[in-house]
Amino acid sequence: MGINHSYAVFGLGRYGKAVAQELVRNGAEVLAVDTDEEIVNAAIADIPYCKCADITEPKVIKQLGIANIDVVIIAMASSLEASVMATMLCKEIGVKTVIAKCATDMDCKILSKVGADRVVFPESESGIRLAKNLLSSGFVDIMDLSSNVSMIELEVRTEWAGKSLLELNLRKKYSINVVAIIQDGNVSTDIDPEKPLSQAMRLIVIANTSKLRKLL
Repeated sequence: MGINHSYAVFGLGRYGKAVAQELVRNGAEVLAVDTDEEIVNAAIADIPYCKCADITEPKVIKQLGIANIDVVIIAMASSLEASVMATMLCKEIGVKTVIAKCATDMDCKILSKVGADRVVFPESESGIRLAKNLLSSGFVDIMDLSSNVSMIELEVRTEWAGKSLLELNLRKKYSINVVAIIQDGNVSTDIDPEKPLSQAMRLIVIANTSKLRKLL
């Protein structure tokens, strides 16, 4: 994903609004849609592109230009029927990534069956965190340690392969502190700074998330 992708958020409850606001705050192109005109009008101040529409209607999906959106977040867990219909319509018109919020395990299974590429529980993943992960292509946010510092799982970039942590000096360049390395399913905190990295590895790091954008 990343800031250069376009996003649509269906449903502007607390979760959907948090996702949309965080995406907009970071400069992403976002279309937000809800069936409640009052909610849409209240959200326009923070989310410029808001529409009041019923996204369970195929004609509406086409009129909104959803086929041109890279990622659709369906945040209507209170209505499984609407979530299922929106998921199916988005996949039918070729949306590459559909992420659906769900209320129960069974809802998750159903939404996955009808085409959702990813399902999320709002209790375990906040809207803000989902937005951060979508924007920050190349890493998975494990946990927030403070408002601007996170523990992150980071892929080994192509240009890093064959070089050691000592050579790369990630701490100085990107304010990244490597605390563990994942390889072949094993996590090791016993890190040899002179050992060359490979792209089969992933790094667990503590990083300043604002400075990490410089890397991405």
